[in-house]
Amino acid sequence: MPDTLFGFPLAAIAGQVLVGMINGSLYSLMSLGLAIIFGLLRVVNFAHGAQYMLGAFVAWGLLEYLGLNYWWALVLAPLLVGLSGVALERTLLRRLYHVDHVYALLLTFGFALILEGVFRYKFGATGQPYPNPIAGGLDTPMAFFPWYRLWVIAASMGMCILTWFVIERTKLGSYLRAATENPNLVRTFGVRVPRMLMLTYGLGVALAGFSGVMAAPIYQVNPLMGSQLIIVVFAVVVIGGMGSIMGAIVAGFGLGVIEGITKLVYPDGAGMVVFVVMLIVLAVRPQGLFGSLR
Repeated sequence: MPDTLFGFPLAAIAGQVLVGMINGSLYSLMSLGLAIIFGLLRVVNFAHGAQYMLGAFVAWGLLEYLGLNYWWALVLAPLLVGLSGVALERTLLRRLYHVDHVYALLLTFGFALILEGVFRYKFGATGQPYPNPIAGGLDTPMAFFPWYRLWVIAASMGMCILTWFVIERTKLGSYLRAATENPNLVRTFGVRVPRMLMLTYGLGVALAGFSGVMAAPIYQVNPLMGSQLIIVVFAVVVIGGMGSIMGAIVAGFGLGVIEGITKLVYPDGAGMVVFVVMLIVLAVRPQGLFGSLR
């Protein structure tokens, strides 16, 4: 078996593909939540990065103050972050559904700045470490693959597929889609439309919280981790197609791998490759890869 491919060591290629898949896992989960919120509520949720950060801090707090490990946090943190999203939707966001979409964007942007400011004041910007919950890894002739990294990829794929199935193939998902497309008709069937909208936003926010828990053992838990990621995630959503669930999943993983390979081939271009792809996609297909013009 050759040790190189296209002049690059196989171990280096495998390592960058793994890094790309890990980043792609977070891109997919984050953009999936954004796609659900925008696709069903028509709200550009600029608070998504702060809610991702909140998920990581909830996981850290559960361990630091209550002694609850990663596996408890994986269940509780998305639930708690989702409930905070429900509270935001019920108290503020729902008042803006009938006005220009820019007001909801400004509201969520302001909420993100406040949340990040509070956590930065409390914990500083240096970050908090979170222990690796799964030690060891898979040692192959090609490269060493840590178990936790493989778990992140598998769990993210499973969560993406489960979310797609719920939205696209279940009665609950059909109610959610119908409640946003024709709320008056849905009300005639006894469906409480405001509750459906609240659950939609809560689900999208919970996915951001789940992403934060997954990222906590890999990256430092710090107040700025969401703002460092959210711009790339918005680019992923645009590439996949605004509001497209399948587009968010495919574009997230695909762009993560492209970014990882670019770090190997041309490291200086890794930070801009996602935006280069976005420009090309928008020039050829303005609605995104899986989106539709409305």
